[in-house]
Amino acid sequence: MSADTTHKTGSKYDRLIAMAQAVPPTPTIVVHPCDETSLRGAIDSASVGIIRPILVGPEKKIRDTAAKFDLDVSGFEIVDAAHSDDAAAKGVELIHAARGELLMKGSLHTDELMRAVTAKTGGLRTDRRISHVFVMDVPAYAETIFVTDAAINIFPDLDAKRDIIQNAIDLYNQAGFGKTPRVAILSAVETVTSKIPSTIEAAALCKMADRGQITGGVLDGPLAFDNAIDPEAARVKGIVSEVAGRAQILMVPDLESGNMLAKNLAYFAKADGAGIVLGARVPVVLTSRADSPRARMASCAVAALYASARRQKAPTVAA
Repeated sequence: MSADTTHKTGSKYDRLIAMAQAVPPTPTIVVHPCDETSLRGAIDSASVGIIRPILVGPEKKIRDTAAKFDLDVSGFEIVDAAHSDDAAAKGVELIHAARGELLMKGSLHTDELMRAVTAKTGGLRTDRRISHVFVMDVPAYAETIFVTDAAINIFPDLDAKRDIIQNAIDLYNQAGFGKTPRVAILSAVETVTSKIPSTIEAAALCKMADRGQITGGVLDGPLAFDNAIDPEAARVKGIVSEVAGRAQILMVPDLESGNMLAKNLAYFAKADGAGIVLGARVPVVLTSRADSPRARMASCAVAALYASARRQKAPTVAA
């Protein structure tokens, strides 16, 4: 997601892309890449060694799109599918068949892809709640910042929020961003009040972290947006914590507020947003038509780094 398609020299995404190029290309199932943006995104990411795509969709439509926009798909396997729903189902089947370690959205609707991913029979569910993260490069902010969840869980309850935070922490810790991220649980205010339920849930989530129910990050909340990301705003309010003023993960109260926050950062602060879905058997690269080419490549890079870390942690099976 981006409001600016120009390349930001020296952007935080450059580091992620370079890191992803240092690991072997990740086998990636690209579902229904039937327009220029989605097909070019997969080809560009493959050309720099981040992914190794298998294209799943109506073969004639994919080849016609490639010919129309002068894109070379001769080196890629194409799995024919009748339409977008069929492509999503076949993409998930290929993951089950161990043909890919990532799933990448093409030109189909997000709902179509996620129906196949979340299906109770034959889907890619795990014990963890599936959630979304925007990995955002905000030029005015020193850190790469995560915004979660802005696309999947509309009104998450406390248990869902626990998983949403844990998914984001795991991605941060395993995809090369560093260790033990600072997580700000956002609300409208920084004090707990019964009038704003999200403040009570924020306090509960912090206590869950104290009790080991959320691990790998440092949590604080409720925090308003300003005192989560601005040290002076935190100082003025008298908030002293490891997180306040320098958060790296922003946990929003619900999808609506998360989506608005991410779009405000994109259009007012000229941020790029790389979209990743977590909690399924494999990471899902969730791009949109508004994404800049750099943001698409960064989405693939983040997912590839996460997949590589998971591969290295996977237990070996004795012969």
